[in-house]
Amino acid sequence: MAAPLRFTVEARSGQARAGVVETPHGAFRTPAFMPVGTRASVKGILPHLVRQTGAEILLNNTYHLMLRPGSELIQRMGGVHRFMNWDGPILTDSGGYQAYSMADINSVDDDGVSFKSIVDGSTIRMTPESAMRIQNELGPDIMMAFDDCPPSVDPESGPVNQTRLRHAARRDASKRGGYDHATRLDVANERTVRWLERCKAAHARPDEQALFGIIQGGTDLGRRDWCVERIANIDLPGYAIGGVAVGESPEDIARVVRHTAPKMPWDKPRYLMGVGYERDITAAVLAGVDMFDCVLPTRNGRNANAFTCEPGEGGQIRLRNARFAEDERVLEPGCDCPACDPARHGWGAFEGRGFSRGW
Repeated sequence: MAAPLRFTVEARSGQARAGVVETPHGAFRTPAFMPVGTRASVKGILPHLVRQTGAEILLNNTYHLMLRPGSELIQRMGGVHRFMNWDGPILTDSGGYQAYSMADINSVDDDGVSFKSIVDGSTIRMTPESAMRIQNELGPDIMMAFDDCPPSVDPESGPVNQTRLRHAARRDASKRGGYDHATRLDVANERTVRWLERCKAAHARPDEQALFGIIQGGTDLGRRDWCVERIANIDLPGYAIGGVAVGESPEDIARVVRHTAPKMPWDKPRYLMGVGYERDITAAVLAGVDMFDCVLPTRNGRNANAFTCEPGEGGQIRLRNARFAEDERVLEPGCDCPACDPARHGWGAFEGRGFSRGW
């Protein structure tokens, strides 16, 4: 193919659209959800079983693969596709989210991020240039720019799960005479644009791997406008909305996505990073988003949780609850997935929730 990625919109309804993305390792239909194989493995599920769920593209993580086993080793073994025995498209995140999620053990400056390794405690430096080199070595079809992902809301006023961000904000405030959230959003926007320019310049395989830029701005719509204008002005195969689902409410997620997605180029794939709840995906599809990823399905599945159409909490079923101990019903009546209908997929004529729970 003449370009590393080709996107075709085949149908639309309002802002929502359905299409096909073609890559060197095959095509995937949109809207598309990407199961997360952080370390080049979707935990607990073999590749052919992932395929049977309907997944057509997977996500790997640059930061974690850089730490172990290392991008150079994966390159020697034929790249991430061969390494994980997946012949379909793969996207790699750049490590920018890890800079956000582990803010209390890293240091961000205008040149890049210094991490404390979660493997051995050593200091690791990531810059736009090194993020590109590592992803070029890993060999995914789609690679993400290295961005500065700020807290979406002020860590001091945000939810309780932002403890690490509060520690980081207080640490940085002590160095700079105070933390100002608006200033932090502006700095992140400016860095993200500059870092994208550096990423594009450092990208060594532009004819084989598609580079996507990332739009930041927190929950401030004016700052989202500022960022989307400048990011979209850099010609790339696709673009993403970053910095959502990181502490803000579902209402704020929907508000930011509804505002931002229609301003992104119509003829390029639009990717909403890190979103996995069905309410958020549905709202984003209606806003014109094409691609999604989240650890939610696999992480919850490993912890005996299932999402169904049953009323209440999005149909979430916690299978370790005592009331399900002898419940022989399938997870979702009428569903033809491998968990609910294993015989259909050649897994034997088992029936009931007991079989599903074992997976």
